[in-house]
Amino acid sequence: MNVVRTNAYAKLNLTLDMTGIENGYHMLDTLVTTVDLFDRIVVKKRKDALCRIVMHGGPFIPPEENNALAAAEAFVKAFGTNGADIAVYKNIPVGAGMGGSSADAAGVLRALGELYGVQDERAIKALADRFGSDTGYLLTGGFARLTGRGERVERLNCSEKLHILALVPREGVSTPQCFAAYDEAGEAFAPRTQKAVNELLRGNVQEGARYFSNTLYKAACSIVPAVRDALTDLKCFSPWGAGMTGSGSACYALFENRELCEWAKSRYTGGCRAYVLQSV
Repeated sequence: MNVVRTNAYAKLNLTLDMTGIENGYHMLDTLVTTVDLFDRIVVKKRKDALCRIVMHGGPFIPPEENNALAAAEAFVKAFGTNGADIAVYKNIPVGAGMGGSSADAAGVLRALGELYGVQDERAIKALADRFGSDTGYLLTGGFARLTGRGERVERLNCSEKLHILALVPREGVSTPQCFAAYDEAGEAFAPRTQKAVNELLRGNVQEGARYFSNTLYKAACSIVPAVRDALTDLKCFSPWGAGMTGSGSACYALFENRELCEWAKSRYTGGCRAYVLQSV
């Protein structure tokens, strides 16, 4: 095997609670799922230990700031393999809170493991956790509850398919700025993740959607006002539930079926990019 191709799926935070700060890091409790929007990753073996990456689509990312390249180099160093030529075909919006950078790093690690026959899942997960709070989770995706910095992953046995319309403002939200704005506001929010998880595991998706929320929402709106517009527009279509993912800027709404998502998208007249999605 000289080439491996894989999909790196985007994620949505259906809830996001803050539980405190430890060692300077915000502790989270969040219900997440992956959705069928993905970056395509292709890795090819090299005869030396170098890693090279080409990004197709999306903004230019300097190599020294490219999470996927850093993950590949860490993999080669950790497992003593040869390097790889990597191509990433971007579809996940940048700066949207949909985990694009983490998904790419996870996808590269997963692909390199397959390419070089490395099956030590614990070691690969430990590597992934170095490259973003969602990266370890995005090695496998699905429904999960993340705690700590996001590195503690509890898989949820849920077979429900969620039908989602996502709106992505043209301007992204800086994650560090969003957390800084949240800290400055000093506002407390009641936790909602446990209630959402309980209902989802019972199969009560509509009831669970009532608890969709994000404690970073007000902070994100203070940085990019279009986030508030996106969520307001989504709520006009009377979804089961709606919220913001990550630190923004993407917002989403949950509907009973795909047809209603398509209906809402066809009637949306705002300036955001619109995506009809399904959980995977």
